[in-house]
Amino acid sequence: MEPRPTLSRRALFAAAPLLMTRARANSRLKIAIFSKHLQFLAGEELAQAAADIGFDGVDITVRKGGHVAAERVAQDLPPLVASLRKHGLEVPMITADIVDTATPFTEEILKTMAALEIRNYRWGGLTYQGAQPFAAQLEAMKPRIAKLAALNARYQVCAMYHTHSGTGVVGAPIWDLHILLKDFDPKAVGVNYDVGHATIEGGVGGWIDSFRITGPHLRGIAVKDFAWSKDAKGNWQAQWKPLGEGMVRFPQFFAMVADSGFSGPLQLHFEYPLGGADGGKSKLTLGRDEVFGAMKRDLGKLRGYLAQANL
Repeated sequence: MEPRPTLSRRALFAAAPLLMTRARANSRLKIAIFSKHLQFLAGEELAQAAADIGFDGVDITVRKGGHVAAERVAQDLPPLVASLRKHGLEVPMITADIVDTATPFTEEILKTMAALEIRNYRWGGLTYQGAQPFAAQLEAMKPRIAKLAALNARYQVCAMYHTHSGTGVVGAPIWDLHILLKDFDPKAVGVNYDVGHATIEGGVGGWIDSFRITGPHLRGIAVKDFAWSKDAKGNWQAQWKPLGEGMVRFPQFFAMVADSGFSGPLQLHFEYPLGGADGGKSKLTLGRDEVFGAMKRDLGKLRGYLAQANL
């Protein structure tokens, strides 16, 4: 038998851009970068970097310390969106600090994003208080959600509740979001399912059940990976990892996503140590080439998972 031909490292690197382009063209789901991880860039630089790395779009932070301050959304969001679109990037969503309609600048944010034809925003921040029964607390939250849903309907936008992990955090179990949202129109309020946090909360099968319970309220998906490890005191902690190096079962997850009919927005996050890009810092302790290289690697890994699931 003749030996199988192999590619040199130089040939592999030369072929990488072509392989990425083909994967991008064949992928139905578009991938956006959470702009928090490019906080060290602004305007044209931000747009150019996101395009060069290979993203399809950007999830813009419209909040304190973000790319756009909430109080300046009407002035600063339109030119940033124009810059991103000029570079061929979509803006499928924004991330805001909105908890309910009482959050300052909520209507101004919704009005501005609707005018720009951005139809989704990340929402969250509800918490459980004290020893009061959770069921009663959830019932008390529903009128607040009803007001937000009505405002969203007026502007034809959807609030996607982002799922975190942790104690006292509404949305961590995800079943509580089913109780909160099941009677509301999923076009107005839904779930931004963070598979990393969901796996922290239910690593064996809890994440499977929590994904399925979202049903029609699944509106967005955030992607990140993690593994359990001990800290200096011997306590187990969830540590964020580059994609594919942690415990999240991405092939199984994206097979379920394919069956669900999900169409986006899909966001890629970089929470593992990355020179400050992980924490949304304005200055990096690593070279930009190293940071961008890590982002390209994770993006390529994600596109591979999507291709495997025919997404």
